[in-house]
Amino acid sequence: MIKSTQCYIKRNDEILLLYRNKKPSDPNEGKWLGIGGKVEVWETPHEANLREVMEETGIRLESDSCRFHGIIRFINTVYEDEEIYLYSAEVPSDTGFIPCDEGELHWIAMDRVMSLNMWEGDRLFLEPLLAGKESINMTLYYEKDKLVDVVYDQS
Repeated sequence: MIKSTQCYIKRNDEILLLYRNKKPSDPNEGKWLGIGGKVEVWETPHEANLREVMEETGIRLESDSCRFHGIIRFINTVYEDEEIYLYSAEVPSDTGFIPCDEGELHWIAMDRVMSLNMWEGDRLFLEPLLAGKESINMTLYYEKDKLVDVVYDQS
């Protein structure tokens, strides 16, 4: 099982998202995602989150500026299963970013986020995350690209 992070970075009424369109054979191609990637064996999810945000965006988050919200388990019949550590952070209004080699970064107005092309299950954790919910834990079951079941963990 892959362990990874995803961070949703807020700036005023916008959120920084990555449109995946640059990596060959990318299962996320054509989808909008938060910033993140794999947790290396030598690091904690928190350390991976800070590293991935810096590598993909050039934004250096302070360690205490990231809020951990929970774990999203992505179980799929085709792609490798994944355990995603979900984070959010807020940055100043003048924060920019560097180009990313995995896709195009864009600040998206919060009221437009749910209309973008993304994994169906992402909407299920993004809506409460954007509304400020602190604890979000769920398991998303997919048959290839189709969401077939969701189990919410209330612990």
